Amino acid sequence: MNKTFVIIFVLLAISITGCASDASDPSAPATAIEAYLSARIAKDDNVFQGTYCADFEVAAITEFDSFGAVDAELTDMACSVDSIEDGVASVSCTGSVDVVYDGEDNNSIDLARATYRATQEDGEWKMCGYSQ
Repeated sequence: MNKTFVIIFVLLAISITGCASDASDPSAPATAIEAYLSARIAKDDNVFQGTYCADFEVAAITEFDSFGAVDAELTDMACSVDSIEDGVASVSCTGSVDVVYDGEDNNSIDLARATYRATQEDGEWKMCGYSQ
């Protein structure tokens, strides 16, 4: 019985570790920005809270709240890392956020209009603002 418990525990630990974001993965900053944008558009507050750095918290919450009253979806989003230096990554994205206001007006926001900045915090890459 104890042997079975140990085996289950080890398998569970391995599977949890496999789900964690690997901060050393060169594509991890792009994946972090995609997670931030996806959670924001999906209005998933539980997931969204873990996608941004502490320094960007106020702006992130403002951005999240701005999508609260509209229907939005991501179209053809793809992000890639432009550069990584000293724990800060510059990330570019393509695609758009398509927004519907009051069921009538459609607006498309081009994701390429901004360069996103990701930083490592607590061993994970997180959205931390926009590059100049």
